[in-house]
Amino acid sequence: MTTIEIDHTSRWFGNVVAVNDVSMTVGPGVTGLLGPNGAGKSTLINMMGGFLAPSTGKVTLDGQQIWRNESVYKKIGIVPEREGMYDFLTGKEFVVANAELQGLGGAEAQRALATVQMEYAQDRKIATYSKGMRQRVKMASALVHEPSVLLLDEPFNGMDPRQRMQLMELLRRMGAEGRTVLFSSHILEEVEQLASHIEVIVAGRHAASGDFRKIRRLMKDRPHRYLVRSSDDRALAAALIADPSTAGIEVDLTEKALRIQAVDFGRFTELLPRVAREQGIRLLTVSPSDESLESVFSYLVAA
Repeated sequence: MTTIEIDHTSRWFGNVVAVNDVSMTVGPGVTGLLGPNGAGKSTLINMMGGFLAPSTGKVTLDGQQIWRNESVYKKIGIVPEREGMYDFLTGKEFVVANAELQGLGGAEAQRALATVQMEYAQDRKIATYSKGMRQRVKMASALVHEPSVLLLDEPFNGMDPRQRMQLMELLRRMGAEGRTVLFSSHILEEVEQLASHIEVIVAGRHAASGDFRKIRRLMKDRPHRYLVRSSDDRALAAALIADPSTAGIEVDLTEKALRIQAVDFGRFTELLPRVAREQGIRLLTVSPSDESLESVFSYLVAA
């Protein structure tokens, strides 16, 4: 099991603090690094990949310092957000060059190109590639040495829907194989579809960690919102509103449902089925309306 540890790490550029005292652990599986633009995601990834030294704190891979430690680079593949490519090379030449830096050759480069489905364009100049094709060739160069850790900075930028689905499936497969995959994104849908675990960075600070639904349930200062449909919405509302776990109920005539705010998650989840049973009311739909990643993210950013 390959694990990256970030221990009370900060990084500043002159008077600008990009990462401020962040601690987190990234282990096997797919982790989403989520945050608004400018939150410090790229700076963190560059420190994890060995491209940037921490100003304070430590960034280690299986206990070994990453910065200026060539031995750990063989375990890491990185796909930076910035292009940094040689447009005069063909896609194959670019991947072969990266393979040779790892002491490998053309066979490994060919395998990596096949993995990202870029064989059809491997002999074209990179200058002729679309943004999505460039992303996939960068991915091939990161995979050429079969790394146990893969770091991707906004990897889906410029990809069409088909390319996006192919890359998501590849990353899921790598996570299931036990590799440590971390990707950054400011697109909530991408993270929600792919990541089993999230790390949230807001204004350079570590804001939250874990499964986003569990994070939402720990936010006790914010009411939990539910959309509930039943066989008798008005009777159910009258029974629930009397309990202190329920802060407010609105009858949504358009949805033909109740919109309920619960201030005590544990008590409410026990109360709702009990009240329905006692009143002889059938529950048709009970759906959390603010447990999406978008809701959790908006709460964290506003905190």
